[in-house]
Amino acid sequence: MGLGGRVPHRVDVATKTGLLELLDEATDAGWSLRRACHELELSELRAHRWRARRALGALADRPPGGSPMHGLLPGEAAEILALFEEWGEVDRSHRKLAHRGSYLGRVWVSPSSVRRVLFLADKHFRPRPRPGRSVRKPVPDWVDYTPNSIWIYDTTHFPAAGMAVLAIEDLVSRKWITEIVSVEETSTQVQLGFPDALEAEGLLDVVAARQDLPIDPTMDDPARPILLAVSDNGPQMTSGSTREFMALCAIAQHFGRPGTPTDQAWIESLFGHVKADYPHLLAIRDPNTLRHELAVVREHYNTVRLHQGIGYVTPDDEHHGRGDTIRKAREAGLEHARQRRLAWHRQHRHDQHDPGPDDVG
Repeated sequence: MGLGGRVPHRVDVATKTGLLELLDEATDAGWSLRRACHELELSELRAHRWRARRALGALADRPPGGSPMHGLLPGEAAEILALFEEWGEVDRSHRKLAHRGSYLGRVWVSPSSVRRVLFLADKHFRPRPRPGRSVRKPVPDWVDYTPNSIWIYDTTHFPAAGMAVLAIEDLVSRKWITEIVSVEETSTQVQLGFPDALEAEGLLDVVAARQDLPIDPTMDDPARPILLAVSDNGPQMTSGSTREFMALCAIAQHFGRPGTPTDQAWIESLFGHVKADYPHLLAIRDPNTLRHELAVVREHYNTVRLHQGIGYVTPDDEHHGRGDTIRKAREAGLEHARQRRLAWHRQHRHDQHDPGPDDVG
């Protein structure tokens, strides 16, 4: 029978029949039922119960649950299966299928009942096709990872003022270059923001020199851009007018993957820190006040606030090449402080009186 030790709580009919036959042989040989049950590690009460059920021919266990008064009717189960055949490809969920039945006025059951009926009938929803894993588009080879080589821009909202703010940030140094506050999100804001940023960084002369070349301004030539503009796939970034403007300014465009905001993590981090560190901006209702406060916050963000992503220096330090010097000065200062502490402890350790065994007590 394959049994060892105490008889399990549930056994099949064949096992019960074999155990009862062993008990019968033992009692016919003069053993008491209690002793035989003890040897077989079977409860005496179970042996009596099994004998009574054997006489009635009902040794098989009945299915759990019995016959609940709230159990589904046969017609309801049939209706669930019919709904699955008709609407399974549309709903693809036992929850939706349960509501579909009441929506059509055909059956009123819970989602768990639908799932149980489908499971017992071996009916399964076809899983949705999983989209392929997208791969981030690499930046062009001509890009140098230095300030004013990669800019990233996006738009965020300030609901109290009813304004949309387009901000441009240097991806390398994390410097917040400029912003445009407007009620709209169109290519016009992009075409207003980039000239301001180019002028602030002293790149307008470079753009003017490129415009004198005999080229088609509607074509984006990646062999001669002055910088790379990274953005998402918003309509104001992908519009034809924005593309023509970027080509005219010798700026190459680089778009992130659709539905993947982490491809624009740098500008999203800027917006998150600005709204979290300067919460008063969210309460401003006047657009002119918002413009003034954003300019003040931008100055503080660039020149005072230490940025973790660039080694705890300000974006202005990193943008103008002072970041490496500051970081190296901190490393040297930490080592100098360490050596000074070591020397102090060595000196004072010799000056302290070391009590011997006779001094104890």
